[in-house]
Amino acid sequence: MKKWVRGSLLLGVLVLLGLSISGCTRLQSHQRYVQSTTPTLFFHGGGSSYHAETHMVTAAEKAGVTTSVIRAMVSKNGHVKLVGTFKKGAINPIVEVNYANNRELDFAKHGEWAKNVVVALQQRYDIKSFNMVGHSLGNISLIYYSLQNSQNKQLPKLRKQVDIAGHFAGLDFKGVPASIQQPAGLKLNAAGKPNKMNATYRQMTQLRQLLPDQQVRVLNLYGNIGGHTDGTVPNVSSLALKYLVAGRARSYTEKQFTGHNARHSKLHSNPQVDRTLIKFLWGK
Repeated sequence: MKKWVRGSLLLGVLVLLGLSISGCTRLQSHQRYVQSTTPTLFFHGGGSSYHAETHMVTAAEKAGVTTSVIRAMVSKNGHVKLVGTFKKGAINPIVEVNYANNRELDFAKHGEWAKNVVVALQQRYDIKSFNMVGHSLGNISLIYYSLQNSQNKQLPKLRKQVDIAGHFAGLDFKGVPASIQQPAGLKLNAAGKPNKMNATYRQMTQLRQLLPDQQVRVLNLYGNIGGHTDGTVPNVSSLALKYLVAGRARSYTEKQFTGHNARHSKLHSNPQVDRTLIKFLWGK
């Protein structure tokens, strides 16, 4: 009998301790992060999938930012299937976007697919605003969504975007179409304007008039493993984002990462990147 009583008391103490720790964690989360129903959409790079977003999303979960994560599966024809469900009033929910066609080089399609995801969320959850995070080719969804939809008042408002390892001024790979090839001898002036522009970048410059004025906060993250490159995309191409958005963005910030984890394919699983985007997207 005494053993049963002692066991019951011990169990009760452990339950109370667990509740106390849980309550403390929730309080810390409330103190550190905004408590918003605005969803954040993550877009993976070329030849990749939502798995590339998992490290960043898991970091947000572990930090106490959110407990609500769903997936948006985008078929090759752009149809969106939402996998999972947000609870009513979910705080800082996250959407992992997955493109079945993950090597599409018709950039306009990326904008169309991103819009389809936003509309699917709007129809199901009546969202009023959202954030976007892109890595590598995923940045094209961010740029072309705004190019195609910034003036559409029927859509939710984009509030924050994080661009990681973007190739805005072009790629210097052999065999890529001339429209997205990085021009030889590319340089930027103080405003981030390239001295040479390929066809795609010239199209992107429409953002200088189309991006909603003083609405979107932009964070541009890039890696430098030496030689002003992340090993795949030259920094000059990533930094060309400034000319496109800085004049109309509510804020524009750049941050460089160095070391082994600053390599192009490592940036989306870099703990320093995790902390930086968590603070930018959700920090008070």
